[in-house]
Amino acid sequence: MSHGAGLVRTTCSSGSAPGDGVGAGPLGASSSVTLLDPIYPRTQAAMLKVAQMATLLIAFICVRSSLWTSYSAYSYFEVVTICNLIMILAFYLAHLFRLPRVLTCISWPLSELLHYLIGTLLLLIASIVAASKSYSQNGLVAGASRIKSGARSCLEKR
Repeated sequence: MSHGAGLVRTTCSSGSAPGDGVGAGPLGASSSVTLLDPIYPRTQAAMLKVAQMATLLIAFICVRSSLWTSYSAYSYFEVVTICNLIMILAFYLAHLFRLPRVLTCISWPLSELLHYLIGTLLLLIASIVAASKSYSQNGLVAGASRIKSGARSCLEKR
């Protein structure tokens, strides 16, 4: 007497390496897959991202702590620096948590390239506007010119 198709279990599937099946060991015991990439923070790309974030934070603090003469120019500068800092932090964390290996539907090099192109253009515009409005305030000149010198020093290291 047959009751229909039964459940068939195999120890190897077509999408995994040999030995990763049911009998390969306890669940989650794979030593090659970890959540964090321990090598990434020591790479040159990670150090450049940290240097960019530090430069943007210094520029933001310089402009924020100074007396403003033109509210719209400096608020635009602050928004651009903070948005750029957040995006660089997002890419840093994405690489730290190995998201480019998991989310293959996103072209990570292209998205980083577009972010750096657009972010650099917006920072250049914001720096020029902030520097032109800050002829008498030392902190504002330092904040506006810090971006330009920081970007140049990062490019020279490559």
